[in-house]
Amino acid sequence: MSPLTTYVAKLLGLYCVLVGIAMLLNKSLMFAMVAAFPNDPTAIVLTGVFALAIGLAIVVGHNVWSGGVLPVLVTVVGWAATLKGLAFLLIPLGAEPAYLAAFHYGELYFVYDGITLVLGAYMTYAGFRRT
Repeated sequence: MSPLTTYVAKLLGLYCVLVGIAMLLNKSLMFAMVAAFPNDPTAIVLTGVFALAIGLAIVVGHNVWSGGVLPVLVTVVGWAATLKGLAFLLIPLGAEPAYLAAFHYGELYFVYDGITLVLGAYMTYAGFRRT
């Protein structure tokens, strides 16, 4: 396992765990943010730019499709962030509500939070176990 895989797994894992905990503790804040998001072009562009930059940083530095679950998971997260960033930058203004509605955020909130926490816990554990 490369040191880069371990580092990125720790970073992404801790990020996901902390965001997952914030989602559990601040559900009303998260819903308010998602409801306001389509009406704020600045937030859309900034989210797209940051997600694209982070995703590309991971993909360019760590585009590994073999070697076990952890390296592949880190790569998949990098590609997902890249695609998310592109989507926010390329979707025409005004189409965001349909894009967000397609993910059924309200109905699947705890599923998304659970996925975030499980992936974060796995990457954190696997990343710190390697050191």
